[in-house]
Amino acid sequence: MDITNIHPKVTPIYQTSVFKFASLAELEEYYTTPDRGGRFGYSRSENPNTTELVAEVARLEGAASGGVATGSGLGGLLAAVLATCKAGDHVLCPEELYGGSVVLLSHEMTRLGIETSYVPLAELYDLERWIKPNTRLVLAEVLSNPLLTVLDGPRLASACQAHGIKLLIDSSFTTPMLSKPLSWGADMVWHSATKYLGGHSDVMAGVVVAATPSLGRRLHAVGTNIGTTLAPMEAWLTVRGLKTLRLRMRQHSENALAVAQFLAKHPAVAQVYYPGLTSHGGHELAREQLLNGWFGGMLSFRLQDDSAEAADRFIQRTRLFPFAPSLAGVASSVSYPLGTSHRGVPDERRQALGITPGLLRLSVGVEEVEELLEDLGQALVN
Repeated sequence: MDITNIHPKVTPIYQTSVFKFASLAELEEYYTTPDRGGRFGYSRSENPNTTELVAEVARLEGAASGGVATGSGLGGLLAAVLATCKAGDHVLCPEELYGGSVVLLSHEMTRLGIETSYVPLAELYDLERWIKPNTRLVLAEVLSNPLLTVLDGPRLASACQAHGIKLLIDSSFTTPMLSKPLSWGADMVWHSATKYLGGHSDVMAGVVVAATPSLGRRLHAVGTNIGTTLAPMEAWLTVRGLKTLRLRMRQHSENALAVAQFLAKHPAVAQVYYPGLTSHGGHELAREQLLNGWFGGMLSFRLQDDSAEAADRFIQRTRLFPFAPSLAGVASSVSYPLGTSHRGVPDERRQALGITPGLLRLSVGVEEVEELLEDLGQALVN
């Protein structure tokens, strides 16, 4: 069958581990031409689907070019750290950081000789106090997980540039629809594409893109060399998710604001953490910094009865917020940070961060908001 005249509107899934060469000259051209001359050889290095995903995320982020797609979000963090650090180097992070990132950095990277330290976000901007001669990388989240602390991205980027330190921003909660960290001066943007980029709770993926072509090539090389490259099917699913990203983020944000306003008035709720509320300490910064007037689909709240028993009652009563350890699908869900995202974080640090037994995190989906509010109301009744 002659397939040369087939022109699909959607890129097919290239479910192949290898690609064919016609001659030794063609093979040599593949290895010696910049960007492989548009050719593909081995899917661990490049595949049309993963290449398309990285290129599209780079376009959305305003990246120069290049990066890597990995088999999970944490695979992206691993690639970013290894692309910029070696044994003996130091990474600096805010204390308000996703628990999975803390476990990877503090439990695994230390075994490779890469040290990580944590300071309160409010103090992180004064880098002079915290950096060491071997500090090579600063990692921060646009909105922290799970308490939605708002990062002053341009301020942190300026401080990192002044000291010649690379800045990696985790934009998983915000996506390019709400935040473009490279425009602040960040060096890399990292997404757990399992979350909003994919958006349908059916893919595991990570993507990191860079501000400069050289760093983008380094990310790609690390992903290839350590074997974290994303598979074609997962890349295809994530690209499909990107096609509706703007529509979804608008609806996630509208629904989450309505849910936050509802919870803030409910007598069973002690505190709501959502930057779209004027009562949130970072509201003005978020309003100034986030794009499109959107504040995202993630929020957390603390019950008046700050106990695991009260949290469990809510989890068992809700019908439209199934209990799940991840987030950002089109369907809403509830998570329990103490037992999931921050399970591996030492108890004293969790307490200091305010991650208590009565804290719940909601990923607000795109359902009819009236149905979500009705369900929350019945689930919160004592």
